[in-house]
Amino acid sequence: MSTVAPARQPATKFIFVTLVLAVVGFGLLIPVLPKLIVEFSQGNVAAGSGAYGWIISAYALMQFIASPIMGALSDRFGRRPVILIATAGSAIDYMIMAWAPSLAWFFLARIIAGSTAGVLSTANAYIADVTPPEKRAQSFGLLGAAFGIGFIIGPVVGGILGNYDLRLPFWFAAGCSGLNWLWGYFVLPESLKPENRREFSWKRANPIGALVALKRFPAVLGLVESYFLLTLAQTMLQSSWALYTGYRYQWTPLQIGLSLMFVGVATGMVQATLVKKVVPKLGDTRAVVIGLVISIVAQIGYGLAPYGWVIYAIVCFGCLAGIGQPALQSYVTKHVPPNEQGAVQGVFAGLQSLAGIPGPFIASYSFGWAIAPDRSLHLPGIAFFEGAALTLMGLLLAVRAFGKDYAPAAPAVGGA
Repeated sequence: MSTVAPARQPATKFIFVTLVLAVVGFGLLIPVLPKLIVEFSQGNVAAGSGAYGWIISAYALMQFIASPIMGALSDRFGRRPVILIATAGSAIDYMIMAWAPSLAWFFLARIIAGSTAGVLSTANAYIADVTPPEKRAQSFGLLGAAFGIGFIIGPVVGGILGNYDLRLPFWFAAGCSGLNWLWGYFVLPESLKPENRREFSWKRANPIGALVALKRFPAVLGLVESYFLLTLAQTMLQSSWALYTGYRYQWTPLQIGLSLMFVGVATGMVQATLVKKVVPKLGDTRAVVIGLVISIVAQIGYGLAPYGWVIYAIVCFGCLAGIGQPALQSYVTKHVPPNEQGAVQGVFAGLQSLAGIPGPFIASYSFGWAIAPDRSLHLPGIAFFEGAALTLMGLLLAVRAFGKDYAPAAPAVGGA
């Protein structure tokens, strides 16, 4: 039987390091994967951007299907085994991509990785297990800082390695995932207490059934549409970054990696320091609204930036939007009983994956359409404008949900 985490602080530290290693592995690929796929497309940027979108979407589709299952399994068997499965899947994915002789193998690798995905949603449930409700925004901010640190290290190292060999970052990422698995196996304790576990149900574990189950939590259900649109916008921004900056500013993989490192530093500072001070004063709902407004302005700025250095100035402002996500996660966990945190987090991870299916495709297709030689309107930043519009719609839906002022869910009785 797994050992239950004895205290919040050590468990949070373990999950923080686990996420850092996971994000480093992912961040290594961002500067080089689009360039490698373009090479497979005989140097055609427009065609390569389309293939890139399909490959990213394949991962998201499998993650959408698997995330509720992984979340429900974590509610039944604990968070630790799910984290180990997810990190092992990542290691296999990176090894296949490092060796892949064709685009078909990239699709296979992404399918494997998406099928075993579960680190993020399970980490969120882990934090909810070991953190009192009044401190969850701060703890989710710590997870955001883990992402920031991962993006500080990962993209710049990937850019450096990619300048030598475009395949080298994939091997390095596999090593990071391997270290992540070893960390979880030997150090990470279980967080879910036996009395808070419940039986596994396929009705709740499939994506549609899991969404239907949210009807029991009207406060959470009211944010589903908003969360989907916000995640769709964020996915479009992330999948466009390397394509956009490489094309518009002629940035090399190293320069792209350095820009993402800067984003990681700025975001990490906000998540690690500002969230715990600002969110309690503003409250979860106001913090979400302010964060989304900042995000809208920043995305428009990215799409209009005439020079590469302007991107860095916008990042300094846009990173303040980082107060929104931890506040939204905190709001959701306060309306869900302890024995269903994993399933609900799995649903939201599934929504993130669902947004990741059309997001990269829409962004890459829009980019390819906007830069085509026969296009009268040359608008390489189009995906950022689309993301800003989606974020605005998500903001309006979130305000509507918050306006209903739901009371937090009552604690669960027993482990059913």
